[in-house]
Amino acid sequence: MFHYEEPRGKSSRTPLFSAFSSGLTCSSAAAAQQASAPAVNPFSTSRHSAARMAMLSAKRGTLQLIFKIPRECAARAAKIIIAFEHVSFGYSPDKILMKDISFEAKPGQKIAVVGSTGAGKTTLVNLLMRFYEVNSGRITLDGVNAAEMSRRGLRSNFGMVLQDTWLFSGTVAENIAYGKPDATSEEIVAAAKAAKVDYFIRTMPQGYDTPLDNEAANLSAGQRQLITIARVFLCDPPVIILDEATSSVDTRTEVEIGKAMKKLMSGRTSFVIAHRLSTIRDADTILFMEQGNIIEQGNHRELLAKGGAYAALYYSQFE
Repeated sequence: MFHYEEPRGKSSRTPLFSAFSSGLTCSSAAAAQQASAPAVNPFSTSRHSAARMAMLSAKRGTLQLIFKIPRECAARAAKIIIAFEHVSFGYSPDKILMKDISFEAKPGQKIAVVGSTGAGKTTLVNLLMRFYEVNSGRITLDGVNAAEMSRRGLRSNFGMVLQDTWLFSGTVAENIAYGKPDATSEEIVAAAKAAKVDYFIRTMPQGYDTPLDNEAANLSAGQRQLITIARVFLCDPPVIILDEATSSVDTRTEVEIGKAMKKLMSGRTSFVIAHRLSTIRDADTILFMEQGNIIEQGNHRELLAKGGAYAALYYSQFE
């Protein structure tokens, strides 16, 4: 049973979550769901059947790899520089979808990725997480080629908060502690407080011991989202990947999610897949993607002054 009292001295450890012995990292739990989504060519739903079959095969391989990854958090890195260096990618050699992608994310920077549906935003993240291997060029973390790192080691640097939340059959506490099964009760509560979900959890019939089913049907979309944010807070990874997920929640919950995400990104390198440009005006770098290519790159002011595709999309959202 989960037990928590306000700290008086030494932290007490609470046994948590014995199921799913193979386990996942904080990023891989979310990524497993993304990888198991229907596989379609992000730039065309009707062409390139061969490429589509290759993608399906890659997705199956991804799931096999993900579920072999031990469930553990990475030690927090003080600094981490991520660079895409002339990266090209395609599901088959004769169908290259992304060409010559280059940018750098310095420690603590916020990188926003924008573009229409099918522009390649998710594919960019999939390459970063090594769900797919690049055809040419390289992706580096602190100068080390990601292709030379183990997937486990690479992914342990990331925390992911996706549009579609992933919760499993277990208690609220077990869900929060999924990436850190040896977490103390104090650590779990601290993560929930940081994610603005502690108060709600305490109003549930059994508090942190309240059981959830696989669909977490007893929670709203916003509550599920906040619990997944708490999970990432607990792991404390150096890099965060966020896919804006506020379209199906009420205004009050949206505000709470926004506050939690802002706190989560503080002091960390973050990649934000943005759908509403008003939320990424403070980004250090905005990557505007179209048909798998970065057609514009800069901060909000620079791209507005340029008067190109980003500016047109931005103003269209405020008409």
